[in-house]
Amino acid sequence: MDAADLPGDGMVTTTTTQADIRHLVAMVVDPEIPVLTIDDLGVLRSVEMVDETVVVTITPTYSGCPAMKQIEDDISSALDRAGHIEHRIETVFSPAWTTDWITEEGHRKLADFGIAPPTPVEAVLCPQCSEAQPRMIAQFGSTACKALMVCSGCGEPFDYFKQH
Repeated sequence: MDAADLPGDGMVTTTTTQADIRHLVAMVVDPEIPVLTIDDLGVLRSVEMVDETVVVTITPTYSGCPAMKQIEDDISSALDRAGHIEHRIETVFSPAWTTDWITEEGHRKLADFGIAPPTPVEAVLCPQCSEAQPRMIAQFGSTACKALMVCSGCGEPFDYFKQH
C-alpha cells in the first residue's frame, strides 16, 4: 500500500520523537464521550518505541467496555495516517482503571458537556445549575459507567460519571 491509499487527507508525515507520537495518540477521542480524549479519560497508559514499532498501552474503564475496539481502531488509524505503519496496541487490566485517572481537564470537559464528573454520589452537583443533592433515577445512564440523575433545583436530567 502506498501513501495515496492510506486513509485521511492524503498527507502522510512521520512524527519523529516519542513525545510527538504520544501527543498524536493522546488526541484520539473516546467514542462514547467524544469531548474527552483517551488521555483525558486516563485510558492511555503509555506510548513507547520498541525497535521500529510504536507500542501503545491502554487500560479499559472496565473489562467489558464496548468502546475499546473502536478506540484501538482509532489509535491504529491515527498512527497509520501519521506514517507509523508498524505499531501494536496492548490492553492491560492491571492496575485496574479508576476515575482517579481522569485528568483535571477531563473533569472540566465532562461538566461543560453536561455530565457530572466523578465524585462521591452525595457530592454530585448538577452540571446545568450547580444545585446540590440531585436524585438518582437509574443506576445506569447512557453507558454503564454513568448513572442517570435529575436535578433537585432545575429539574433537568443528566448523566453522572460514576466514581470508582
